[in-house]
Amino acid sequence: MFKRVVTEQYPDVKEPTRPRYHGRHQLNRHPDGLEKCVGCSLCAAACPAQCIRVVAAENDPEDRVSAGERYAAVYEINLSRCIFCGYCELACPFDAITMGHDYEMADYNRSDLIFTKEMLLADPIERAPLRREGE
Repeated sequence: MFKRVVTEQYPDVKEPTRPRYHGRHQLNRHPDGLEKCVGCSLCAAACPAQCIRVVAAENDPEDRVSAGERYAAVYEINLSRCIFCGYCELACPFDAITMGHDYEMADYNRSDLIFTKEMLLADPIERAPLRREGE
């Protein structure tokens, strides 16, 4: 009759997320290494929390950054303001920004919660479970 409640042993045992879970943001690249983001700012316009900042610049034909005429010279997401709604992902016509399943993003300083373009282009860090001294 009663459902037995089991205590999760986090962080040693992590509950897997659902397939549609909105976690850490990630900027993607084409297979040839060019960035998918063309700096159109549609993600910033769709964001209800106004936590995305995009500054576009013109592509140099000799040293291309993205496949389009422009690229995002600055791309920042303030995760302390983000509500993880996924509107940025839906608004992007190039699938440049996606949201993964990483949920361990806590930090002690607000300034560390501003993810820059370089941080968003990098693969998410595999978080190791915390262990107590002597284990």
